[in-house]
Amino acid sequence: MKKWVITILRMAIGWHFLYEGLSKLFAENWTAASYLNNTVGFLSGFYHWLASSPVRLEVVDFMNIYGLIFIGLALFLGVFIRWTSLCGTLLLTLYYFAYPPFGFSLAGTNDGNVYIVDRLFIEAGILVFFFFYKERGHSIDHLVQLLKTRKQVKTEIFTAEEASSADHSRREMLKDMISLPVLGLVGWSAYRNYNLYGADAISGATIKVNQIALSELKGELPKGKIGNMEMSRLIMGGNLLGGWAHARDLLYAGALFKAYNNEKKIFETLMLCEQAGINAINIGFPTIPVMVKYKKLTGSKIKVITQVGIKEKSKDIYEDVSVAIDNGMDIIQLQGNWCDWLVRDNRLDVIDKLMERIRSQGYLAGMGAHTIDSFIICEENGIIPDYYMKTMHHDNYWSAHPRENRKPFEVDGILSNDHNMFHDNCFCPFPDRTVEFVNRVKVPVMGFKVLAAGAITPQDGFNWAFENGADFICVGMFDFQVVNDVNICIETLQNLKTRKREWYA
Repeated sequence: MKKWVITILRMAIGWHFLYEGLSKLFAENWTAASYLNNTVGFLSGFYHWLASSPVRLEVVDFMNIYGLIFIGLALFLGVFIRWTSLCGTLLLTLYYFAYPPFGFSLAGTNDGNVYIVDRLFIEAGILVFFFFYKERGHSIDHLVQLLKTRKQVKTEIFTAEEASSADHSRREMLKDMISLPVLGLVGWSAYRNYNLYGADAISGATIKVNQIALSELKGELPKGKIGNMEMSRLIMGGNLLGGWAHARDLLYAGALFKAYNNEKKIFETLMLCEQAGINAINIGFPTIPVMVKYKKLTGSKIKVITQVGIKEKSKDIYEDVSVAIDNGMDIIQLQGNWCDWLVRDNRLDVIDKLMERIRSQGYLAGMGAHTIDSFIICEENGIIPDYYMKTMHHDNYWSAHPRENRKPFEVDGILSNDHNMFHDNCFCPFPDRTVEFVNRVKVPVMGFKVLAAGAITPQDGFNWAFENGADFICVGMFDFQVVNDVNICIETLQNLKTRKREWYA
């Protein structure tokens, strides 16, 4: 095999190690805790044990950062190649078995579709080759050997042929030094890129979690059960992550949310949620690929509730349900607008068929709505979901339009320019009727829009929803709000005073 091929392979893998290590070094508060805690497979107990002790975790973080840096630097320059190849193989093996790619295959990740053979497997195989193969390519090790040979030649009388060989060795020396300027060039490029964009390595072991915020947690978030699914009573809402902003007349808010919640920030936020005790998220259908990628990269066990509608053009009312199942979603729920529209248009048969299809596949079937009439009419026709997801907030805030102007099914995306009519400002238009319905039904209820899209404080909104019968609340949060919202939820549940409805989850 030609020396240049070996050299390029070695330098490429070396740079990958080096850059991953530097990304972790320069990321504030980086830790492998989430990566270890979310591991899956037959060795997950070992990784969880490593994360269970602050002392062990500190050692793991140190070895991760500096092990990657020194192995990467040695491989790139070609120093102690055989032994650094062995160390690199051992480290990659630990990464590989943290999230072993066998037993299932998922699309939508950085590695594409993988089964057994992934990037870690391939790199480890190449390093094993380097360990056993005698040829090292152009490297510092080879340069040192040539210098030793050159020193020996200077002390001896040699023939013209040997002199020619010595000249050849000088050319070899220059080739062996190629890694130095290349390292300088890619290092400068990476430094410039980091200053512009920050660390760009999106992996469970690289993304940092705000440990300072986690230290402020005031307890453990209570949980409830729907069927066999145990979920935290505070569930992460997916609107802010997907860029859907109910911001009244602030038209720029949606673009601002999307700019802030890039993929890296979404992953950081979800990891923070999980460590804070939030173990479920309710997402819009378009967010499925992001959640598939997140769970694949981190091994997360967060329960994903996905909302589905129907595809009018294809006339396949089950298409969204099939996509959700194929992508490994945990719970499937009819989206609120779709439920309202179908009831409004007297298409109850479609809702009934969707509930039946979801359950027939072994999934919990949820039903969302903004207008309480949707649930009442479905109930009257014998259509009962496994849980209701209902907008639950009071209307004691200035932007809510007058009660006398509210109409059933008006929360449908069509906005009025008249402040006295619906204009993306009131999502539970009939709170009294909602409370009455919730308190008489015998299935779990998940309240959403409990803050009326930011018009109500968390202390007020959480308390109102739980006091009036919600078993869970679904709340959209930015990363800097997560721990505070968890603490408020814990305190609210500990101090409920007037709740009359028993817990159905």
